[in-house]
Amino acid sequence: MDVLVAGAGFLGCALAERVAAGGDRVVLASRGAVAAADRRRLDIGDRAACRQVVRDVRPDALVLVHGPSDVTWCERHPEEATAVHAGGAANLGRAAGAIPTLLISTDNVFAGDQARPVETDRARPANAYGAAKRAAEEIVLAAPGALVLRCSLVYGLAAAGRSNFFADTAAALERGDVVRAPHDQWTTPVLVDDVAAWVAALLHAGTAGVLHLGGPERLSRSDWARLIAARLGADPALVVPVARATTRYACRPENTCLASGRRVAALDGLPPRGVHAAMAYLHAARAA
Repeated sequence: MDVLVAGAGFLGCALAERVAAGGDRVVLASRGAVAAADRRRLDIGDRAACRQVVRDVRPDALVLVHGPSDVTWCERHPEEATAVHAGGAANLGRAAGAIPTLLISTDNVFAGDQARPVETDRARPANAYGAAKRAAEEIVLAAPGALVLRCSLVYGLAAAGRSNFFADTAAALERGDVVRAPHDQWTTPVLVDDVAAWVAALLHAGTAGVLHLGGPERLSRSDWARLIAARLGADPALVVPVARATTRYACRPENTCLASGRRVAALDGLPPRGVHAAMAYLHAARAA
């Protein structure tokens, strides 16, 4: 299978690597890409450029993981966020035609008043990022056979300056810095490797509609930071629980959690890891 992945951020690069490891040919397209056999430079806001990259790659499947994922930035620039997320999905969707498409979406399409929403719960975006992603979902789902994979907070080792809560917290604790983490913002964190494994499997499964991927534990950010401190042997007093409203997470909903009410046979052997198993795995990976 030839797969075109639009977006070369933390998650885009990880899932491209996993899909390629499974034997599929992967081309990664992004604005900052250096032209190479497995890379294409692409401004997703340019309709003609989207048509050209689809003609060049001739993919059997399209994975959309494009656009800014900084929730705070999106809140400050809502029109720009929608233009990239929804506009990009529309441009590539027109270019792709009947090519099966998988969009990576977010838990922020929910208002946060449910502990763990499932796929059949009504989306009510919590912020500008959630609204932009929801608009992209509607565009993608209008095509037959399309799949939207909503993911809870994705984490893993930092790569090429691409940060995430786990990596940032671990680095701060190792420096001996105080970590102020919300005690009132909940998530079901999922390891980036597990998201990539699901995407690799789903590309061959023919699954359509909406699917949720969240980790098995529901944790506040401060509780998770304490677990990270314990894994690293850092002073637990460095983790200071604070109110969400006093942090950069103020525009996140209380619950950024997901649960799934769907069973997909292709995923039966790929349950998402809990944070304890995942942190042990990441600790070994960092040491290696």
